[in-house]
Amino acid sequence: MTSPHEGDDEGSAAESEPLACARCGVLAEGTPPTWTLSVENGVRLHCCERCSRENLRAIEGRLDSRWW
Repeated sequence: MTSPHEGDDEGSAAESEPLACARCGVLAEGTPPTWTLSVENGVRLHCCERCSRENLRAIEGRLDSRWW
């Protein structure tokens, strides 16, 4: 029996490329623990620590009330 993701290289290709901040474009190797990740319209967007801090209120405003 085969896995539904067998032969699917989509995840490995994305992981080998450096991450770019969706707001300012700064590049990072690996996944820094201080960056944020959001999924908007099915697209994964990463934001660097500086942009995350500068936009914290907007990020929190989009959370469901159960996270408060």
